[in-house]
Amino acid sequence: MIFMARHGETDHNRPPVRVMGHLDAPLNETGREQAAELAERAAKEGIVALYASPLQRAWDTAQVVGEKLGIEPVRDERLMESYRGEWEGLLWDDIERDHPDGFAAWKAAEGFSFPGGESLREQADRVAAALDDIRARGAFPALAVTHGGCIRVTLSMRDGGGVERFHEFDVPNGTLIPL
Repeated sequence: MIFMARHGETDHNRPPVRVMGHLDAPLNETGREQAAELAERAAKEGIVALYASPLQRAWDTAQVVGEKLGIEPVRDERLMESYRGEWEGLLWDDIERDHPDGFAAWKAAEGFSFPGGESLREQADRVAAALDDIRARGAFPALAVTHGGCIRVTLSMRDGGGVERFHEFDVPNGTLIPL
């Protein structure tokens, strides 16, 4: 079995929420506590293999989990959040106000690409490739510490779905999700 986990909280995850994408934000105090709680849950699942996005918020979360489990995380860039192009660093509230058509397209999800960035479908394909490689390695249960968008595209595509389901899923920081 593979589990996915969202990194712990950063200051950008707190209201007003900022678009991070590839921006490298560190965990805040709450995020460090969430990482420790995630490590406890992962230990109960008997995790034997650990993979992570190299972005600081996910990598630091994986380091906390790995320390608890006695496992060194493996970096996988395919587990990074989507590249959100021109929107990275902006507040979601400002995007909704200043770019209403783009924001509406984001909420519709299907066929959406971040301006100057990656599409949800591109993200879904690369995350699926990373998960396929984890499956091929055969060490289970495995944990991939990643980002909310990566988990949402994975859940969206599961069971023959599509990225238009992206906004159906709520993935709080520190969440552990079995696939």
